[in-house]
Amino acid sequence: MSRTTSMKTLKNIAIAICASVVLTSCFNDKKPNYQYFPNMYESVGYETYGEYEIFPGQQSAMMPVENTVPRGFVPYEYENSTEGLNLAKAELDNPYKVTEENLKVGADLFNIYCAVCHGDKGDGKGILATREKFLGIPSFADAGRTIVPGGIYHVQTYGLNAMGSYASQTTEKERWQIAMHVMDLKASLKGEPGVLETVQAEKELTESLTSVTDDNSTQK
Repeated sequence: MSRTTSMKTLKNIAIAICASVVLTSCFNDKKPNYQYFPNMYESVGYETYGEYEIFPGQQSAMMPVENTVPRGFVPYEYENSTEGLNLAKAELDNPYKVTEENLKVGADLFNIYCAVCHGDKGDGKGILATREKFLGIPSFADAGRTIVPGGIYHVQTYGLNAMGSYASQTTEKERWQIAMHVMDLKASLKGEPGVLETVQAEKELTESLTSVTDDNSTQK
């Protein structure tokens, strides 16, 4: 290769390097020079917490319209007080039927939200309890504790002592499903039949008594 050719080659390489440096120095990965489908980069919709003059107070996250309720909202008449808790225990009952599906959902939700403190068996030996992050978490089977569906639902709704409310994380139905599972754990800890077995046994007993009554009426 001649000296002239070598010089031209080096010159071309140098030009290419300089051009690359210039081009890359002008590039901003957050603001590319060209946009393919600009709407994918710059949303035409309003951001949730953005400020826009079109909205009152320039906030897109506005308060609900007066006298309206959120979708799925279910009113709850019991107050967040000791009296309210006692009334819920005495008066509230689970409006949903005890089924395998409801128990399964309740168990899954319990393991997500509750087991970390209460333990997956309801014995008060969750991971936070064993690590002494929270002390004195009782077992569902402790003597003297009135654990009933209405009370469980009330405590999930408002929280109690160190336990916070789970009303924002769970729906009304999900809290009742968790209550079913808690009652099932309580029965298991006490060595009693599960809630589904109890319901089925009560149903069979009722059907049996109804059948006997009908037979007696027929004989008369």
